[in-house]
Amino acid sequence: MKKLCIISILVIFSMGCKKQFEAPVPETKWSAFDSAIAVSLSYNTRQKIEGIYSFTDGADGFGDFSALKWSYLINNTDTTFYLSMFCEKQIAYFICQGKRVDTNILLNGYWRKMTNTETGKARFTISQKNGAKHLLGTGPFNISTDSILITGAYGNGNDIPDQKITLKYKKPLYNAKPLDILADRGGGRTSDLLPASENSVEIIKMASRFGGTGIEIDIRVSSDGVPLLFHDLTLNERIIQKNGLLGPIENYTYAQLNTLVRLEQGEHIPSLREVLNTVVYNTPLNYVWLDVKYNSSLQALRDLQREFTQKALAIGRKVDIVIGIPEKSILDNFLALKDYKDALSLCEMSLDDVRTVGAHYWAPRWTLGLQNEMVDQMHTEGRKAIVWTLNVPGNVLEFMNQGRFDGILSNYPSIVAYYYYARQ
Repeated sequence: MKKLCIISILVIFSMGCKKQFEAPVPETKWSAFDSAIAVSLSYNTRQKIEGIYSFTDGADGFGDFSALKWSYLINNTDTTFYLSMFCEKQIAYFICQGKRVDTNILLNGYWRKMTNTETGKARFTISQKNGAKHLLGTGPFNISTDSILITGAYGNGNDIPDQKITLKYKKPLYNAKPLDILADRGGGRTSDLLPASENSVEIIKMASRFGGTGIEIDIRVSSDGVPLLFHDLTLNERIIQKNGLLGPIENYTYAQLNTLVRLEQGEHIPSLREVLNTVVYNTPLNYVWLDVKYNSSLQALRDLQREFTQKALAIGRKVDIVIGIPEKSILDNFLALKDYKDALSLCEMSLDDVRTVGAHYWAPRWTLGLQNEMVDQMHTEGRKAIVWTLNVPGNVLEFMNQGRFDGILSNYPSIVAYYYYARQ
C-alpha cells in the first residue's frame, strides 16, 4: 500500500511538472510601421520584391538563401498581404507585412524555426538607395544593373530586434515546372505549435503563408451526416481541450460538436462547407485534398465538391477539390456514386485501382521511393502524381531533384516552398 502511495505521488508530481512547450507569435507592433503616414504597397511593388535573396548577415541562423513570396487573405472586403521568407536552415521562415513610408519600404513581422520553439520579432527596411526607388516606381527590374538590399534585425520572443540581418536580391523565383505544395492537416499539425490548431479554419487561412499552394484535410462525418474536419477517430486531448466528451466523433451530432467541443487553441470543429467557403473566397489556395476517413456514402462530399468547384469558377478561380481514396472500402463507396467518373479524385492504392476509379491523381507514400517509371506511366495516361508525407528536408530535396511528382504533401510546406522556388 505504501509503495502504491509513493508511486501515485510521483505520478502526480511529474504531471504537475510536465513542461508545456509553446512557440507563441510575438507582438509585432512597430511605431514606424503603424504610423498614419505608412501606406500599403502596390501590386507592382510587391511583385518586384519577390525573388531569391542571399543572407549577407544572418546566415548563421537561417542559411545562405531565402525565397521571398507574397500571399494574401481576404476578410470581407479587406485584403491583407503577407510576405513570406522561406529559409533552408532549421526549416525557418519569416512572415511579414509591408508598407511604404515616404521613399522607404518597411517590412514588419516575425520569424519561426520549425525544428524547435525559437521565434521572435523581425523588422526590415528597404531604403531609397537600396532599391526602394526602383520598387516604388513602374520601370522593369534589370538584374544586371539594379539591386535590392533588405536590411534589418530580428530578436528573440518579444525582445526588441537587435540581431543584424541583411538580404540581397539574387534572382527571380523558379516557376518553370508547376508543383502543388500541399500543407498537411490544413496547414500543419497541432503538435508543431503553430498559431492555430490542425484542421481548423484559422490554420487554413494561414496555409499559404507557410508556403502551401493547396491543403490536405481530414474528413469525418457527424452522427447526423455532416462532413467535418477531424484527424483522429475519437475525441481526445491531443487535439481538443478537455471537456469530458469521449469516444468516436461519429457518435455526436454536428450541433453537439460545434457547441461543446473546442480544438486545442480554442477553435471549433469546422464543417467541410465552412472550410470550402473559406478556401474559395478568402485564400489563394487552389487545391484541396479531401482525405476521407469514414466508411459510408460519399454523396455529401460529392455534392459539396460540385458546388464549390462551380462557385470558384463563378468568381474566376480554379480550385481543384479532390476526393481522396485511401483504401478498399472507400473505393467501393466512391464507385457507388452515380457520376463518379466526373468526380475529381485521388487514389493512394495501386495503379490498377487508379484506373478502375478513373482517378485524376495517384498518391503513393514517400517510403515507396521515387517510383519514376510509375509516375511516368501516370503522366502518359494524362494523370498526375502526388507523394506524401515528406517532412525531412533531405528527403524533400531528393524528391524535388530526382523525382517527377507533380506535388508534395508535407507538414512543413515552407521547406518544400524553399527548395522549389530556389531551383536552378
